Amino acid sequence: MGMPSGTELLIIFGIIVLLFGAKKIPDLAKGIGKGIKNFKAEMKDGDETVVASNEDTKKVVNEQVATSTTETPKTTTQA
Repeated sequence: MGMPSGTELLIIFGIIVLLFGAKKIPDLAKGIGKGIKNFKAEMKDGDETVVASNEDTKKVVNEQVATSTTETPKTTTQA
């Protein structure tokens, strides 16, 4: 299964024209374009949020490790 041939593409386009009408196709394409643009923007925002969240988590863990090592008294064993 490869890419559809030219004839198949014409048949698909003809069916789309029959279903939606020639005047609705530009509006349909514009809506699809906006949807893709919004999806990409949300994916980018989601990645930035995850990165920021990971950095905040690392800071909290590092602070906890630093405070736990300073609060724990070191015991020495004498032999």
